[in-house]
Order: sequence, then C-alpha cells, then structure tokens
Amino acid sequence: MSLSTVFSMQQLDAAEERAVALDYVSEAFAEAVLDGVEVEAFAEAAIATALRELVAAHGEEHVANLVQGWPDRLRAGEFSIRLKQ
Repeated sequence: MSLSTVFSMQQLDAAEERAVALDYVSEAFAEAVLDGVEVEAFAEAAIATALRELVAAHGEEHVANLVQGWPDRLRAGEFSIRLKQ
C-alpha cells in the first residue's frame, strides 16, 4: 500500500472504508478462484480469518454478539447477490 493510499484511507468515513475493504476482499476472492481455489474453501477461510481478526481486536464475547444476528440477516437476503423483487 502506498503512502498516498494510507493518507486517503484515513480520510474515509466508516461506510466508505467498508466499501473499500469489500473491494479488496472481492478482488482477493476472484483471484483465488481464478487460481483454482474452490469457492466454498475460500469463503470458509475468509470467514474464519475475519472472525479470528475480530476476536483478536474485540474478544470472543463481542464477536459472539455480532454473529448472533447473522441467521436472520442471511434469511432476509442481506448477503444474497440475486436481485430482490
């Protein structure tokens, strides 16, 4: 990451920073799949890595509370890429 990128990242608000982060993760995901990594294997590794980082930063209880709402969000289609009608 270049110095100019670091300075520009510091100027982003939280929503913009999440959008940039999602772009980085999406790019890494696409590269892994192009290199032959199975989609499910990469997705599970990405989730495990993200949870490990969150636990390191905030602790197990915080992360447990965070993921507690995931089933409802999943069922509501929040993480689906299909178009909702």
